[in-house]
Order: sequence, then structure tokens, then C-alpha cells
Amino acid sequence: MRRSLEITHHHYSRTTLFTNVRPRSNIFPDVKSKAPASTHKKVVVLLLDGTPLSGYLNAATLGKADTIDLLSQNGEHRSIATKDVKAVYFVREFTEAFEPERKTFLSRPKLDGLWVRLRFRDEDVIEGIISNDLVDLLDAGVQLTPPDLHGNTLRVFIPRSALAEMKVLGVVGVARRTPRPAAGVRPVAEQSKLFGE
Repeated sequence: MRRSLEITHHHYSRTTLFTNVRPRSNIFPDVKSKAPASTHKKVVVLLLDGTPLSGYLNAATLGKADTIDLLSQNGEHRSIATKDVKAVYFVREFTEAFEPERKTFLSRPKLDGLWVRLRFRDEDVIEGIISNDLVDLLDAGVQLTPPDLHGNTLRVFIPRSALAEMKVLGVVGVARRTPRPAAGVRPVAEQSKLFGE
């Protein structure tokens, strides 16, 4: 938002000096100060009973309260208890197919983080990548990047109450250790020098 300035100026010889420069505080007095619209993301909230609810929510508030505040596509506000939520799917577009097509990786993932397999209380399983930060794991849920990066689902938030098990399958995307020399291969120092180096 641009802020206009009230400027009082005095003219002295060839230069203009500005004094008493103050920001105008009441440019738009009737506009409420609220979170920018960009903080509200497109989501589909899947309840434990299988009911999908589409709408918008502020991703920064996930896991910080016992409820999820959803703004429906019709503009209605709905408060949903986190204990009743199976997963929150952050989607590109509102379509019928909001769940990822693939729920497991076909090969070792290339993204940075922890490769995990989550088992829900209803025995459904999904794999994904979570951040390699133990502080994030102590939160009230798991933020997961699904295996299908080009699908409609960008990421998934899964409340801890919906999970029965979480297994770490590997640490991926980080710098690897230097490989050990294979048997029968001489180390570089023992190799003969070329051209009298």
C-alpha cells in the first residue's frame, strides 16, 4: 500500500529543503487491517469420515490451534476441529481429484529432507518428503511434499491425531560422504605420474 506524505517545504536560494515530513496515517480509515489475501491458500480439507471440504485457509495458523478456520468457496466461514481432520491438501485448482495420484515414490526422491512413510489410523499410507528439522517434527502435525510433484496437490498437512505411524525411510538430497575406493583400485597417491609431474 502506498503512503502519501504531507510535505512542508521552504525555498532557500537554489535548493529546496523539506521539513516536517510526516506519513499520513488515516489515508483509508474505513479499511480494516487484516491478513493479506495471499496468505489464504486453496485447500481441500479431508475429514476422517471421508468428507472433502474445499476452500481457503491461512497456512501459518495450521497446527497452532485446536481448530482449522476454513473460508469456503461461497464465502462462508467454517471452524473445523483438528481432531476430525485426516489431511489438508494444498491444491493448485479445485477439482474432483485432490488426492495425489501416486502415494509412493517410484525411486529414491531427489528433494532435500527426510523421506517418510506415514500410516493413517484408517490404514491408508502415503510417502513424502518433510523438512529435516526436528523442531518441525515436534509440531502438532506434519507438512509433507507428496511424490507427484506435477500433480494438483502441492503439499499436505497431516495432523498428528490422524496418524498411527511415521517411518523415516532415508535422508535425501544432502551432500554425500566421499566414496571409499573400490577393492583393487590404487589410491591416487600411488598412481604413476605422467610427464614427470
